[in-house]
Amino acid sequence: MNKILLILQREFITRVRKPSFIIMSLLGPLLIAGGITLMIYLGMQGRSEEQVLVIDREQVIGHKLRGNDKVKFHVDNKLWTDSAFLESPFTVRVILLEDILNTPQADLFYKELPGPQAQTIIRNELEKALELAKLQSEGIDEEAYRRVRKALDMRLFDIRKVGEESLEQERAGIGFFFGYFMFIFIFLYGMQVMRGVMEEKQNRVVEVIISSVRPFQLMMGKITGIALVGFTQFILWIVVTTALVTAGSALLLKDRFDPATIAETPMTAGVKQQLQEQAVAMPDVNDVKILKALRQIDVPVVLAVFVFFFIGGYLLYSSLLAAIGSAVDSEAETQQFMFPVTLPMVLAIVVAQMAVYNPGAPAVVWCSFIPFTSPVVMMVRVVMGNVPAWQLLLSMALLVITFIGSTWLAGRIYRTGILMYGKKASWKEIGKWLFYKG
Repeated sequence: MNKILLILQREFITRVRKPSFIIMSLLGPLLIAGGITLMIYLGMQGRSEEQVLVIDREQVIGHKLRGNDKVKFHVDNKLWTDSAFLESPFTVRVILLEDILNTPQADLFYKELPGPQAQTIIRNELEKALELAKLQSEGIDEEAYRRVRKALDMRLFDIRKVGEESLEQERAGIGFFFGYFMFIFIFLYGMQVMRGVMEEKQNRVVEVIISSVRPFQLMMGKITGIALVGFTQFILWIVVTTALVTAGSALLLKDRFDPATIAETPMTAGVKQQLQEQAVAMPDVNDVKILKALRQIDVPVVLAVFVFFFIGGYLLYSSLLAAIGSAVDSEAETQQFMFPVTLPMVLAIVVAQMAVYNPGAPAVVWCSFIPFTSPVVMMVRVVMGNVPAWQLLLSMALLVITFIGSTWLAGRIYRTGILMYGKKASWKEIGKWLFYKG
């Protein structure tokens, strides 16, 4: 254990002193915060106004269209040629079928593809105008229809938890976020372990170290040392990025949401009315489902399980990647061995997505036990809160046993592969290394 700690300490100190670690620790938050701030800034910028020409030859719905500051509708009952449209100031042309009431179909032509928001506004306005026209043709009073027509708010309840609305899908989405975070971290820093082993092999430093420690101790110290480097850098990124994004957002949004600034901003009566309607329609923050789902989560249990599977998954995959690093002489040779390692994690992400909509599927349950996929999949199930204790403990035990076994196997590959130079490793050759004595 003492030798493992010494190797861990050496790995940690050596790596945090490297200029690349210091540069990335500073540059990473700047890049992330800069990207987020840039997205916020671009999202605040107003899009160019879409001038939509609607060809309504029967004149049944065109006059019912209502535009806004993003989309302006212009209705005509004549069929415009393509060349006339191209020379016109209109950016979008919508042609309604002559039998639009019975065949609700419209063809949209554009000079430059309108954004998703503009497309949604155009579609919604056309549907709304079509609905009003059909009500009129059927002789139904519009106001009476509005009073009768109400959207159904269907709530889900687990019969075993009476009195508490079920938000399993929302919780599963939160669990998927945790799982995806693990996926990124495991591969990001697992690859660092593999590259670290390759560097030592190329520098021949390992020949000196391997004479005084066992391969298992060397591998365990290296994996945990690099893991601590990764955790340190990650914490630095989170703290610095959060501070930078908070400061940048506050600076950008300071004037935009200042009541005095809004009051002084010139706007049309229509825009003011639209803002008032949006404010009225804004749901109470207590009714936002994702926030309600967060309140239903057992935070201490979820965090404890997250830390366990986070560390367990990282150690498992890092041991395998370290074995690959010891078996090859260059990064180009790693490609043939990477597929069997990456495939389970990709499968875990796919199954975790499936768990969001179908948590009881056999694939979800089985993959939450298999150690190569359990860190991601079990995380989703735990956040959903429907995992029996014995299943969780069994999954944890299997992960620990598999990690110890994989580290032992990787150590046997490591002790031979790390001293092998100039010989291209194959699956058959690596199989022989597992049974070498000494």
